Amino acid sequence: MKTVQITTNLWAFTLELDDILAPNTVTNFLRYIEEGYYTGTLFHRVIPGFMVQGWGLEVGMIDKKTHAPIEHEWANGLKNTHGTIAMARTNDPHSATSQFFINTANNGFLDFTRASGMGWGYTVFGKVTEGMNIIDAIEKVDTTHRAGHDDVPRNDIIIESVQVLA
Repeated sequence: MKTVQITTNLWAFTLELDDILAPNTVTNFLRYIEEGYYTGTLFHRVIPGFMVQGWGLEVGMIDKKTHAPIEHEWANGLKNTHGTIAMARTNDPHSATSQFFINTANNGFLDFTRASGMGWGYTVFGKVTEGMNIIDAIEKVDTTHRAGHDDVPRNDIIIESVQVLA
């Protein structure tokens, strides 16, 4: 298990990453951290009762260039429950790059059920271990429509640093 602390312009919280059950996803996430990629990115999508998403857009809703997508680690058995972190992706199950989301509810409909269509689900690779109250506070911020995106926090929530603790 790897432990990571994320500090935003408002608060900090800690994640435990499961490098046993989601090794490729954790390696991908750590690569972005080591490169300093996440510094200056936003939590750019907040949907109460569902999730908070971020880490691919800079202030001004500008997309950052990413590495190639990674393979979906669908068979790891981890579930999209309250406080877990999972990779965001497009309709292609193998399209995850840098963006992730933190579940603010038990979102079982996002879990893997079969290797086809909507059954792919979203790869869970860790959980919030300290500061879930921070994620719950982010979930409650006022949102707006900006630069073609819905559910964007009215006031930017910016990632200032990401540190691997252990």
